[in-house]
Amino acid sequence: MSLLWFSPNVPVRTDAGHRYNCNNVQGAIAELLKWSKRGPKWQIAADLCLDALDHKVRPEVVREAFREAAEEEGKLLTNL
Repeated sequence: MSLLWFSPNVPVRTDAGHRYNCNNVQGAIAELLKWSKRGPKWQIAADLCLDALDHKVRPEVVREAFREAAEEEGKLLTNL
């Protein structure tokens, strides 16, 4: 399975306090599954990730939803 890339990346703070520059759907899925809060934007992002894996939506759609979920979670960092 090939990675479904998007650009620009979405910088998030990991649970370990590191910066992770997410730039693909698979990375977004992996990060989402680690988050403790799972609000409405988390659910939208998770659903869109699955849709992208089925080629129903473009990776750029996932990028925006992941960015919004990261903001909701308080994990979104500024892009340097």
